[in-house]
Amino acid sequence: MDTEFDTKRTADGWLKRVERRKELAILNEYDDDQPVDAVLAKRGSWTGRYDFLLSLLGYSVGLGNVWRFPYLCYSNGGGAFLLPFAVMLVIAGLPLMFMELSLAQYAGLGPAILFKRLAPLMEGMGYAMILIAGTVMLYYNVIIAWTVYYMTVSFEVPLPWRGCQQEWASEHCFSYEEEDDCLASKGIYYMATCFPAGQIDSLNVSIRTPKRPPAEEFFRNYFLQLSPGIEQTGTINQRLALCLLVAWIIVFLCLCRGVKSSGKVVYFTALFPYVVLTMLLIRGLTLPGAYDGIMYYLRPDWEKLQTAQIWGDAAVQIFFSLSPAWGGLLTLASYNRFDNNCYRDAIVVAISNILTSFFAGFVIFAIIGFLAHELNTDVTSVIDQGAGLAFVVFPELVAKLQMPRLWSVLFFFMLLTLGLDSQFTLMETVVTAILDTFPNWRRRKLAVVSAVSVAGYIGGLVFITNSGMYWFQLVDKYAANWSVLLIATSECILIGWIYGAEQFIHNIEQMLGKRSAWFHRFWITIWKYVTPMTLAFILCFNWLQYKPLTYGRYVYPYWADLVGWIIALFPFGLIVLVAMIKILHLPGSIKLQSVQQLLKPSRFWKPAHPRLASEMEYENSGGIEL
Repeated sequence: MDTEFDTKRTADGWLKRVERRKELAILNEYDDDQPVDAVLAKRGSWTGRYDFLLSLLGYSVGLGNVWRFPYLCYSNGGGAFLLPFAVMLVIAGLPLMFMELSLAQYAGLGPAILFKRLAPLMEGMGYAMILIAGTVMLYYNVIIAWTVYYMTVSFEVPLPWRGCQQEWASEHCFSYEEEDDCLASKGIYYMATCFPAGQIDSLNVSIRTPKRPPAEEFFRNYFLQLSPGIEQTGTINQRLALCLLVAWIIVFLCLCRGVKSSGKVVYFTALFPYVVLTMLLIRGLTLPGAYDGIMYYLRPDWEKLQTAQIWGDAAVQIFFSLSPAWGGLLTLASYNRFDNNCYRDAIVVAISNILTSFFAGFVIFAIIGFLAHELNTDVTSVIDQGAGLAFVVFPELVAKLQMPRLWSVLFFFMLLTLGLDSQFTLMETVVTAILDTFPNWRRRKLAVVSAVSVAGYIGGLVFITNSGMYWFQLVDKYAANWSVLLIATSECILIGWIYGAEQFIHNIEQMLGKRSAWFHRFWITIWKYVTPMTLAFILCFNWLQYKPLTYGRYVYPYWADLVGWIIALFPFGLIVLVAMIKILHLPGSIKLQSVQQLLKPSRFWKPAHPRLASEMEYENSGGIEL
């Protein structure tokens, strides 16, 4: 009797196994993927307890926290901006970060292979993320090259951007120090020249063109050697070419051993900016006008909360600050231990991000208040964001401080460390994608990192031509915008609805242990409804706020905007293209059932934990050892 029962059970198990194989026939026929072990073998992992946490912090806390958030806070109701910023952190930023960290840690894979196994039809999503990371990597290292140059010349005596009596200064250059010296000699300062009293009509002086500070003239005319427009490419700036080479050498040396080397470097690069920000804040608070600057920054305008602008700006800032859908979060988490508490890490980094942004605002507005005081003007005429703040406003400021070279070196070294953290992750995303796709190349990792560095340097040369700043602004505006939002929305739908938020919560519990019912309900609701709706809001907001690109008074030609839209939409188009190719290669006529099978995990989708992977393989085989 027992023999009959065992035979029947064996036959039933065999039938289940056959049915399972039939169900996966479509995937198996077209899935040329490699076994999990082949990809995970010798992949490497974080060697220290805090390597991942500091790498994640360095990736999330970048240049935007220093040169974009303070301006947004100032222009959106001051302290009132913190409320929508915190709300968007909870409903958009943190959910996307936690989702990507959990997903990559569970599978132990980077984006190139992860989506191919999670849902073969969405294989292009991983490629799209890598494409975005690679594009941003090209121009992001240009910023690092700028900081290398400015940090180097900050040792000169006097600072090279001080005063208008330079060959790069135009007739519109205006130095307040030179004006004071001219007035002391009873002269009239006009067109960067001191004229004796009575030699020039004072009326012409009062109606002359707007003033340009020496730091702006230095940045545009000498440093960038900017051409009149994007259509006039000019030549490669040799100084910047050398600095860009130095920047890529730094990145290469820090990543030549993968996360084993970068994980140690971030102990310095992730923490040093806080030291400099604290020093700058202490120095800034001792300067006249600092209180007025901080009040401009903090004074809340609660009526702004009734406008869509403040909520849209908060959503955009938190989304691009934490950088989901770029592939970086997936790449970093893929090197984690299977039982790492990524939930705790996500919360710590998200909170650190908002606190760092707020803290940086104090620093920036304290020193801007001093600059406005020195120039006897209003804060609104001094404040700027982005490259204008870092390479025009701040250099103009340090020229008026005691020990200007010290503060200049510290500031630009801080920008260097802020930029390097993000650049490490962007490049590691590309390198990891290559090594995950071609595991046999891991033994030649140094050659792969070298090749990516050389390609990155060559690709970045367009940004250091005479028209480079125009290309920089174009790519910066479009590269990580529309496609990133569309990819993030698709990712939420894939995890929340297709793969299943309930199943995903179960996977998370396999890593972190059992969680409360509240944890289940909260994250299922967030991932399935709240975050996708928030992303849809950000998309609509960006669409309504869209304006053709300009740089100062220069308006980009139509063809440049067209190129920008191609850069913006091509990554998401890659997802559609890959999905269409897979559908067209299905056997026979295209059937809905076949497409649905391609949206299910492939036979290689397994947890990174060996025991759990074996159990899943056993269950998928119908309960019979293969």
